[in-house]
Amino acid sequence: MKLASYNNGRRDGQLMLVSKDLTKAVAVPAIAHTMQELLDAWQLLQPQLSELYDALNDGLIDNAIEFDEAKCLSPLPRAYQWADGSAYVNHVELVRKARGAQMPETFWTDPLVYQGGSDCFIAPKADIPLASEEWGIDFESEIAVITDDVPMGVSTENAEKHIKLLMLVNDVSLRNLIPGELAKGFGFYQAKPSSSFSPVAVTPDELGKRWEDSKVHLPLITHLNRELFGQPNAGVDMTFNFSQLVSHVAKTRPLGAGAIIGSGTISNYDRSAGSSCLAETRMLETIADGKPATSFMKFGDRVRIEMLDDNNETIFGSIDQQVVEYKG
Repeated sequence: MKLASYNNGRRDGQLMLVSKDLTKAVAVPAIAHTMQELLDAWQLLQPQLSELYDALNDGLIDNAIEFDEAKCLSPLPRAYQWADGSAYVNHVELVRKARGAQMPETFWTDPLVYQGGSDCFIAPKADIPLASEEWGIDFESEIAVITDDVPMGVSTENAEKHIKLLMLVNDVSLRNLIPGELAKGFGFYQAKPSSSFSPVAVTPDELGKRWEDSKVHLPLITHLNRELFGQPNAGVDMTFNFSQLVSHVAKTRPLGAGAIIGSGTISNYDRSAGSSCLAETRMLETIADGKPATSFMKFGDRVRIEMLDDNNETIFGSIDQQVVEYKG
C-alpha cells in the first residue's frame, strides 16, 4: 500500500490511501482518520485498507481524487519516536578521517543512533526556515522505517516483521553547531532541527525484489539547485540493516506504534555515485586538497530527494524544499 497525510488544518492531518502510480487518492475515515490511528491498530485495519487499495488501483473507487503532493504533510506529521541511525559506517569513517579523529572498532559492530525531535516535522514541499547561514546548513538524504509496537529486546530475526512502512528523509543538519555540542559529551540537540519526510510512505511489499535483507536496493537521488548531486545505492555498503537498527533501538525499551527509525546518510564506497550530504563532499575535498571547496547551503538553495523504481517512476514522491531565512 501507499499512504499519505493531507493537510486538513489539524496537527495529524488526514490519512489518505494513494494509488500505486501516485495519481489518485482517497480518504478512509471509516477505517482510520490519521496515520497514527492506523498504526495503533495495524493488524486489525491493514486487511481492510489492502482491499480498498486494490480497488483504488483498479479504478473502482468513485470518490477518488487526483493525488497532490503539495497537500501532503510528512506521513506522520509528528511522532512519538524519531531515532536516526548511522548505518553507512563508511560515511562516519570518512567524516572522522577528515578531521583526524580515530574511529573505535565498535562502530562496525554496534550501531550509532541519536534521538531526534519528533514533535514537529516539516512538510515535504515546505520551506526550511533557519535563522543563520553561519550554522552550516546541510541536507542528509536517507531512508526511514515506521514500526508497529515493538517489544523490548526484540531480536534482529524478529524485528523485520514490525517494519510496516518505509519513507524518505531529509535529516536537516547544522554542521557548524555539531562540534560544540559533541564536545560537551551529551549528543546533538540544536544541530538537528526539524526533519522532513517524503509525501508518501509505502509498505515494504511495494518495493518487490528491491526490498531484501531489510535493505532497499535502489539509488537514492538528490538534486541540489536542480543539478544532480548524488545517487548512491541504498542497498550497498549498509553496515547495519533496518532489522538490526530496530533491534538496537529496542534493546532497553519497547517502541510504540509509529516509531520512526532512520538509516543515516546513504553513502557508497564508490564515490562516482556522488554523496547524500554536503558534509561528505566537503570531507572528500579536504582529504584530497586539504580544504573543502563546496559550501554549505545558503538561503534560496533548493534540495530535491526521491527514489525511482525499475520503470523510472517515483515511489515515494519527492521531498523538494528551499532554505529560507527565519526572522521570528
